[in-house]
Amino acid sequence: MAVNKIEQYLIDLMVTYKELADNLWLLDDEEYGMEGVVIMHADPLVIFRVLVMEAPKDTRLELFTKLLELNASDVVHGAYALEDDTVILIDTLEYATMDYEEFRATLDAFSLALSQHYPLLSPYREGHGEDRT
Repeated sequence: MAVNKIEQYLIDLMVTYKELADNLWLLDDEEYGMEGVVIMHADPLVIFRVLVMEAPKDTRLELFTKLLELNASDVVHGAYALEDDTVILIDTLEYATMDYEEFRATLDAFSLALSQHYPLLSPYREGHGEDRT
């Protein structure tokens, strides 16, 4: 069976990952800043997502305002979103037209956002000093 292009791109990037199921990968590469990033191929899309934090109860409006500001000014690929009470970073690409550069750009943007935005978002975490979940 041939390796699909998502897995080939992961191999080419030398990112540590696990194949959780058909068309579902978990990136677990601390060096690359890609811990807990899930990539799913749900034809025709490739969905990238990572859990950022639980949304706090007491400063939600302030946090959501900050996330919208970051989406508008600082997130190159994808966007912050709310899923139930969880803040996630998500992006989608079209599998048929996705190339290596676009795939890598999404992962680079996630890595950059997670590392650069952590100091901005950590004050909104309940328990403030915990590591990113």
